[in-house]
Amino acid sequence: MRRAIILATGLLFAVSMWPLQNARAQDVVIYGAMDVDGGTAIITRKKRGKKYAAAFTMRSLPKSDRYSKQIVPFDRGLPPGSILVQTAQRKLYFVLPNHQAVLYPVGVGKEGFQWSGRNHISRKSEWPGWTPPPEMIRREAKKGRTLPAHMVGGTDNPLGARALYLGNTSYRIHGTTAPWSIGTASSSGCIRMLNEHVIDLYNRARIGAVVVVE
Repeated sequence: MRRAIILATGLLFAVSMWPLQNARAQDVVIYGAMDVDGGTAIITRKKRGKKYAAAFTMRSLPKSDRYSKQIVPFDRGLPPGSILVQTAQRKLYFVLPNHQAVLYPVGVGKEGFQWSGRNHISRKSEWPGWTPPPEMIRREAKKGRTLPAHMVGGTDNPLGARALYLGNTSYRIHGTTAPWSIGTASSSGCIRMLNEHVIDLYNRARIGAVVVVE
């Protein structure tokens, strides 16, 4: 409960228990998560007009395998602590000892932006800032959308709650403000995770860990 208070205090105008089933997806932002009585309470923000309020709910996302984290058998020859991303399956595996792994659902790059290869975690960041690359700024400008030169970390930042940077590339494994995009190919090449999942991965993964994307 203390974790929830720290995350929520001073963030917004009010705290309520608004039912998220009545909210449009684009009006909901996930901050993080905490364990409550064997379940997971998701700390969210819902938009009402131009104001926002924090909410605690056990039903931020549909109960579906699309959003679930699991411990599964794993035997790909990668050492514990490694990460494997299967792009086509929209799955990320964090390798555990004894031929097991934590399986997370992810969002991946859209057509034309997917990639594969082997790299390592070079840096980790909590509530990371975002500097869109010049090519993305130009690409979005052609669509009539102006991107900021830089956006500070926070609950509105598209990188979400945590980021794990891959080598010297512009790619990251990071959280998201669009949880409904998990399980889809809709990013510009980065690997998206639910904020509660990327927080869990952030706490497990170490700098230098091998990351394989296939």
